[in-house]
Amino acid sequence: MKISGYLRRFFLPLILIFSFLAGSGVGLLSRQYVLNEDRKFSHYTRQIFLSEITSSTLNLHYTLAHPEDYGIRAASVSLGEIKTEDAAACSILENYEQGIRNFSYGKLSEENQITFDTLLLYFHTLQESKNYPYMEEILSPSLGVQAQLPILFAEYTFYDKQDVEDYLALLCQTDSYFQSIIEYEEERSRRGYFMNDACLNGILKQCNEFIKQPEANYLLKTFEDKIQTADFLSQKEKQDYIEQNQSAVSKHLIPAYQLLIKNLAQLQGTCQNKKGLFYFPNGKEYYIYLLKTQVGVYDSPDSIRQQLFAQLAEDYTEMGQLLSQKPSLVSDALHSTYQVESPESALKELQKSYSSDFPSLSAEYQIKYVDDSLEDFLSPAFYLTPPVDTMSPNTIYINQANRTSDLELYTTLAHEGFPGHLYQTQYFHHSEPNLSRYLPNFSGYIEGWATYVEPYAYSYAQEDEDLTRFLWLNRSINLCLYSMIDLGTHYYGWSLENVKHYLQNFGITNEQIVEQIYQAILENPVNYMKYYLGYLNFKHLREEMQALQGDSFSLKKFHEQVLSIGPTQFPVLRKHLGLSF
Repeated sequence: MKISGYLRRFFLPLILIFSFLAGSGVGLLSRQYVLNEDRKFSHYTRQIFLSEITSSTLNLHYTLAHPEDYGIRAASVSLGEIKTEDAAACSILENYEQGIRNFSYGKLSEENQITFDTLLLYFHTLQESKNYPYMEEILSPSLGVQAQLPILFAEYTFYDKQDVEDYLALLCQTDSYFQSIIEYEEERSRRGYFMNDACLNGILKQCNEFIKQPEANYLLKTFEDKIQTADFLSQKEKQDYIEQNQSAVSKHLIPAYQLLIKNLAQLQGTCQNKKGLFYFPNGKEYYIYLLKTQVGVYDSPDSIRQQLFAQLAEDYTEMGQLLSQKPSLVSDALHSTYQVESPESALKELQKSYSSDFPSLSAEYQIKYVDDSLEDFLSPAFYLTPPVDTMSPNTIYINQANRTSDLELYTTLAHEGFPGHLYQTQYFHHSEPNLSRYLPNFSGYIEGWATYVEPYAYSYAQEDEDLTRFLWLNRSINLCLYSMIDLGTHYYGWSLENVKHYLQNFGITNEQIVEQIYQAILENPVNYMKYYLGYLNFKHLREEMQALQGDSFSLKKFHEQVLSIGPTQFPVLRKHLGLSF
């Protein structure tokens, strides 16, 4: 499961590397030989997939609903480990890399060539992680493991009795798992990498909010609701499990958060760098590594800065033209009367509208709402990806605490649902990809796509065309500014004063807001880049394809190609769209 691309995996990820070495076989090849090469490659990558998804029970459960169908036998229940400086991991990476390289690229099918390129680049890039031990921060108020874990537990599906047993065992491991996180953070503190106090206080607040009512904890109700609908259990078994869950929550889950609060609080004041990654040894290099692994871009920071500046200028020019023709747009934006009857009705409307620009696809979904104890710390909305063997349920969570307007809700649902995350996930699955393609989490593609569809969604809304365009331009400018600050803070060494001065040029002078923006960017490097730089890459690819194909260009066909290739790094996407580097 991925939470709208935000969730980070804390087990050893699949490791990949890249080579655009196109094998050049000489002579005639028999059809049987080609098929054999493809079969061998598919078998090899399948084994990688099966090996990697068993590294933690949560990972396995959220990837495969029925692992027994894949020959996976029951293993010991585990939340995984927090590892760093692991020599065995490096050896695994090298083995995966060599294994991929042993296949003849030119003898693979087009689908397997995409997999080959994707996995190889991923392996190669992840091997750089050994240069940055303890630099990764796994905790943060909104995107950290401690904030995401309650959702993962709440959405843990019970397909049979063993799933219930596994879930309860996982709950009972929360305290030992959090102890490993504490040890990791203590080592980060000793090495000078510990977070600033503002970030720490946000985490402590989130933890305290989640456990402030132990007897009415969120996970007590979600468990009971699921158990009561489990038709494979007797009434006595249901009651026994409810009591076991109450015990696990009170004796393990709540104490785990209390332990985390206590130990993290003792590290307060140990932050040695209150600015961006730039000020750490190898910080700039680590930022480039994050751009490659989390965003999937391999352009230089200077090139990225030029791309952002060019888009900012383009959007400002268009916004200025709109305002000169219709000055009332600012007031109209603040007093929009657009109404959404319900999230379900908005998604139905979006499903009708998007087919003019995107290939048609239908999928069932469910809407849920973020629990009160999590509202202040989770995103405005998020989509939970289903297991790859069932591709259901498709769940969209809405955070009612973050809602501002019905039009924003409409475009948010487009981002999470149609033609955003849910649609993209289902479309890729329908292309029957190699199983190993489900292992990496290419957030730049995933979040970039969901951002790319937003301007289309604004145009689908039954509202004044100039107003919806103005609102999209405003959002684009904001995301661009945040991305510029992210790049400036972590690669070019901007301080808070630099950020204040930069935003003053755009009329943003509220110091509290500026400090909040700066703090959010310190806590989660490249997070805004996933959305905005990902969006820009899709936009630029569309423009290049249109310029190349001229009158023969089909927008729907372009979207079909991008969706069929699926989540990957942008250099690989370019290659398989037939564009030069």
